[in-house]
Amino acid sequence: MVINRYLAEFMGTLILVFGGSMGILAAGGAGGAAEIILIAFAFGLALLAGIWALGHVSGAHFNPAVTLGLLLDRRISLTDSIGYWVAQFAGAAVASLLVAGASSTDVVAGTMTTYSDQGTGILMEVALTAIFVWVVMASTGRSAGHHAPMAISLTLVGVHLAGIPFSGASVNPARSFGPSVVSGTFEGLWVYLVFPLVGALIAYGLYRLFPAVDEA
Repeated sequence: MVINRYLAEFMGTLILVFGGSMGILAAGGAGGAAEIILIAFAFGLALLAGIWALGHVSGAHFNPAVTLGLLLDRRISLTDSIGYWVAQFAGAAVASLLVAGASSTDVVAGTMTTYSDQGTGILMEVALTAIFVWVVMASTGRSAGHHAPMAISLTLVGVHLAGIPFSGASVNPARSFGPSVVSGTFEGLWVYLVFPLVGALIAYGLYRLFPAVDEA
């Protein structure tokens, strides 16, 4: 059923954003490498859980940028892409509502992605999203094996390890949208809505430039 795919995207994005956000709260502002590592693995393991639970239903995009890349590669229709996008943003918003229910909207604001320098933030979101979406596309292509869940999840961990100090490592418009809309804080949100999508465009170009042998 089509509706099941949309519900899977809703639930998977909820798991990703809720698990990652609670990881941020669990880190407790400890600072330094320990906090970055904890948050990185919170998001990566939450994504892995979502993939294992729901990947067989929807393909486990859980990210509008991933959906855009796969739309460009004609693995998903425009109609389904729109349904996925709506479900992903809704799932992220509900995840942040759950975080607010466990704490407060002020605490949810602390789970937002932020940057200290706009130019650096934009560069990191484009570059890191391009890497992430490229890995998703390559590891789930026709010639891919069964390593996709681990490859994708570990790449997200790596993206966070590299990007948290510079842009918060969103690489996912829905992940940034949820905390922003629930906390009512929208400053800088446009960066996280727009530039991961630019990264997805670059990822598609890289995927086509370096295709697998049976996809060339």
